[in-house]
Amino acid sequence: MAAFVMRFPSFVNGALRRGALAMTPWRRGALCDTWAMATENAYREARLGSARLSEAAGRVLTALEAAGFEAWIVGGWVRDALLGAWPGDVDVATSAPWQESEAALVAAGLRVRETGAAHGTVTAILHHEGVETTTYRVDGPYADGRHPSCVAFVGSVELDLARRDFTVNAMAWHPARGLFDPFGGLADLEARLIRAVGDPGERFEEDGLRVLRAVRFAARLGFEIEGGTQDAVRELAPLLARVSSERIGTELRGILMAGRGGWPLREEREAMFAAIPELAPMEGFAQHSRYHSMDVLSHVCRVMDYVEVYTGGVASEELRWCALLHDIGKPFTLQIDEAGQGHFYGHPAKGMEMADAIMRRLALPHALRERTVALVRLHDRPVQPTRASVLSILADLDELCPGEAPRLVRELMVIKRADAMAKAPAYRDYALEVDELDAMACRLLAAGEPYRVRDLEISGTDLLERTGRKAGPWLGEVLRRLLREAMAGAIPNERGALGRRGAAIARDLMA
Repeated sequence: MAAFVMRFPSFVNGALRRGALAMTPWRRGALCDTWAMATENAYREARLGSARLSEAAGRVLTALEAAGFEAWIVGGWVRDALLGAWPGDVDVATSAPWQESEAALVAAGLRVRETGAAHGTVTAILHHEGVETTTYRVDGPYADGRHPSCVAFVGSVELDLARRDFTVNAMAWHPARGLFDPFGGLADLEARLIRAVGDPGERFEEDGLRVLRAVRFAARLGFEIEGGTQDAVRELAPLLARVSSERIGTELRGILMAGRGGWPLREEREAMFAAIPELAPMEGFAQHSRYHSMDVLSHVCRVMDYVEVYTGGVASEELRWCALLHDIGKPFTLQIDEAGQGHFYGHPAKGMEMADAIMRRLALPHALRERTVALVRLHDRPVQPTRASVLSILADLDELCPGEAPRLVRELMVIKRADAMAKAPAYRDYALEVDELDAMACRLLAAGEPYRVRDLEISGTDLLERTGRKAGPWLGEVLRRLLREAMAGAIPNERGALGRRGAAIARDLMA
């Protein structure tokens, strides 16, 4: 605990020593002793832990308070600053109605956009930084399980904080007044817990996406989900059916990019299955193979773990999505032979089809989807440590993702290593063979060896001049044959040799 508290500002440390944090939600800041600090220059120097309040946020506080209103910094900025992390965007909550917020901010020389006036939100802009400023409010009924049917503006920051999802997100801070923490968010940060504000069932019924948000915050922060909140996550995961696929996709991206490997699928499978129903058939699905000692889901979790191991915890997003989805086609392709051994013929192609459909449904970026499905399609492709075989996999990657083969071949090797390490112990040595494949791919790329027609040291124009023929379908066929022979090392990638061989192939085709 001591190491954790050390990251907090002095007013928090002092309050902890005095036991004051357990007594009252209002904490006096050590950054100042009087309201006199509420000036623009003072706010410009204000810090919470190591996080400095931005000039734009300080100007917003100053403008609102000069107009006679109360204002606080709220939400994720406060949480991240207390954790010693680099905070993101600043949000301000205020007692001012949005019209008066806008007037006060404009009078202070700030540009203002009405980004959510119906919910009391305007955005102040200074030096390209936007600060969302929202009137204290409480939400009305969530008739559709996604959005409040109405909002009511209130005069209390505590009521405003009470509508938020988790205690770690329900704190407010002011440079002069310190930390306001009516729901114990600081204690939950210390305990490394994600806890719903109030009744977790009510919070999740209001917006089913909070089920996944709980998982995302736990994954990102390395926290556990508090018992009652965890029970609600499991019980109410089906509420995600009310939530738009695009919103689900955004949360899933955050969960995977937290770099927790198979933890979400292993420990929060109810939420993950509700988010991607196609994952559920993998649970308990026996592989009936000497190569595997685990069911498909457990194997996938292990692959996700090893992807983080082999990339030092900085795997690309497509690698993480591929690890999650690479064997999603297995439950639909199992065949048992006469000896009782299971085979999954065609599961990479089926997995590619399913991964593509899933990622389209979740409205994930086109480039991310394209790279992921290419890795899924080729993750089980046999590759030998030969020039022709390695260049062939580069050619296949380029066909699926033009121009990205040099990057994707390295990622494919990570997936192959991770896949090998998640098999039965007797078959994990293949991970060492993948090292040889990886090294060979690097050497071939560095040497500029051809795996695309455009890599050849001869063009279609050259062949037309050499043969004296008119362009036609034959030309593409000649170039493709030349590429295959150059990849195999049968001919050197030199203009003269390619020209002579190309002319010979052309004569054969025209004979």
